[in-house]
Amino acid sequence: MSIEKKIFLVASILGLIAVVLGAFAAHGLRDALNSTSLESFQTGVRYQMYHAFFLFVVGLMPQLQTQQKKRLFWLTIIGVVLFSVSIYLLSTNTLTPIDFGFLGPITPIGGLFLISAWGLLGFYLLKLKN
Repeated sequence: MSIEKKIFLVASILGLIAVVLGAFAAHGLRDALNSTSLESFQTGVRYQMYHAFFLFVVGLMPQLQTQQKKRLFWLTIIGVVLFSVSIYLLSTNTLTPIDFGFLGPITPIGGLFLISAWGLLGFYLLKLKN
């Protein structure tokens, strides 16, 4: 499978999950969570969707080499999992018997991966000859 196809497939899955989780938050979690937790959950959804679009853009860029796309892909995937998934679990912590408080330090690490993906894309673009 080409890296572009893999990027588009994962971006589609991330987008689909973001829409499902956003709808779930708006309809299923609205009465179960306090406003701060619901807002946090929606932040995770937003960032997941932003990075689904980011991956589509990366996949569409003919200026990027395959290895560059792979690096951006993995930074983004790791970032979304660490950032958004940790937010989902932390914000719904009161609904489960498991205390996900230990994930608190994971969220900013995920954010650093996402920031790194954007920074690396900018670096690659600066290096272009045209």
